[in-house]
Amino acid sequence: MNRILFGDNQFFGVNHVSDEKARQQSMRFKEDKSILQTLDIAIEEGCNTFMCTTHDRMLNIANMIRNDAEKYDNFQIYPCLPYAHKYANAVTELGILGTIKQYVPGNFIGSLFKGGYAMVSKDHVKMMELMIDAELKMFKGISTPVIFLQNVITDLLLGLGMKDLLKAFDQYIRRKYNAEPGYITMNMPKLVEMLASQGIYHPIVSSSINYEGFRMSGGIGLYEQALKSGRVRAIAMQVFSGGATSAEKALEYVCSLPNVESILFGASSKENIQQTVSLINHYDKKYHYKTA
Repeated sequence: MNRILFGDNQFFGVNHVSDEKARQQSMRFKEDKSILQTLDIAIEEGCNTFMCTTHDRMLNIANMIRNDAEKYDNFQIYPCLPYAHKYANAVTELGILGTIKQYVPGNFIGSLFKGGYAMVSKDHVKMMELMIDAELKMFKGISTPVIFLQNVITDLLLGLGMKDLLKAFDQYIRRKYNAEPGYITMNMPKLVEMLASQGIYHPIVSSSINYEGFRMSGGIGLYEQALKSGRVRAIAMQVFSGGATSAEKALEYVCSLPNVESILFGASSKENIQQTVSLINHYDKKYHYKTA
């Protein structure tokens, strides 16, 4: 994985500091071309990996990238699925069956009516595979070497102890897409333990890692212990603690930690992108970070 990953929160009105800033960003990026322009700035600064949700608008962005394949030859996307808000909104508008019909490919609806809801509970792995295929269809032809399970699902399965689905996700992503599975979570130490119990070692895990312990379930100590163990390929997200920590202090802390393979951040301005990349490079030199 690349050391620096560029995220998409700012494009879709997600801001952990201010609702007003979120609204402003949502207005700023209401046109798809404005998203692509910001991605181009990030690429110019060396951020060639875009970690994004499967938001409906990403289809247009993916089409733009496919239509200029030469320009984006070294560009890659790390999809994060499912995009839960999309399905929640669809259920409100279309109902459960309407949502399944719209988003799940194949003859699932026919099978559902023949077998009833019992079929869903019996074949949850197959349903998961169908949903993955539906979500990833928009990225066909684009390099997606790592595919993530969103924390809303990862942590639900973690809390329910549904190890079989976590393992099934791992196996399907490797087999069908020849990609590495990744997991987004709010409890990295516990997830690493559960994955190891299923024979999944050194997983790629994206979680909050920051100076303030913001959204780090179990506390900083357990996270630092997990990192020192070398049992996880960590991606640090929410490194600025929701705006509570200065960029300098936040990035020095993350860059000083062992086994943080990548740092994920989002920004909407050229100045902020440049500053963040510059600080990561500066502290990587200070702490002698070495790329794989």
